[in-house]
Formats: sequence, structure tokens, C-alpha cells
Amino acid sequence: MEKLLRNYLPMSETAFYILLSLIETRHGYGIMQHVDELTNNRIHLGAGTLYGSLARMEKDRLIEVVLEEDRRKFYRITDDGKTLLKLEMNRIGELYHNSLKVEGKLHE
Repeated sequence: MEKLLRNYLPMSETAFYILLSLIETRHGYGIMQHVDELTNNRIHLGAGTLYGSLARMEKDRLIEVVLEEDRRKFYRITDDGKTLLKLEMNRIGELYHNSLKVEGKLHE
């Protein structure tokens, strides 16, 4: 787990949204659509970026293939992936709360 922490935290937006999307089982195109929806089209994952990230995350056991149907692979997040996602969510929450502490000073 120590190596995963070093390699993935802080997490890229790509990794974050892939793991977040895979709370539910999805295939690659479904992940792309879900990330578009979650981010109001701010982040669009290209095929090369997505499938490269999926291969790396599968190798690192953050996600797993649960079904192969025709030419589609369906993925889901693993327990290690959930652990890293929770840690990143906590980190982002801390950033947000700390920013609120000084927000008023921006307007001085």
C-alpha cells in the first residue's frame, strides 16, 4: 500500500474521476460519459488517456475487470482503490475547509 500511496497521492483528476466513476461497474465508454456528466463537460477523458489509466490502475489492483462482453471490458473499483479514493477525498476536503478559513481575507 505504501507504494500506491506514493504513486497516486495526491491524485490526478483523471485518476480521481475514474475511481469515483467505478463505484458502479462500467465499461470504458460509460466511464467517459459519467465523467463528462459529473464535471459538466469540464473534463473529457480521451480514449488514450482513459485506457492507459485503466491499464495502469488494473495492474496496480485499484480496479478489476468483472466482465468481458464482445469487445467491452467492465470494470469496478477494488478495496485498495476505495481506500485511496477515500484518502484523496479527505485531502480535498481539508483543502476546501482550509480555504474557507481565509476566504474573507481575499476581499480585504
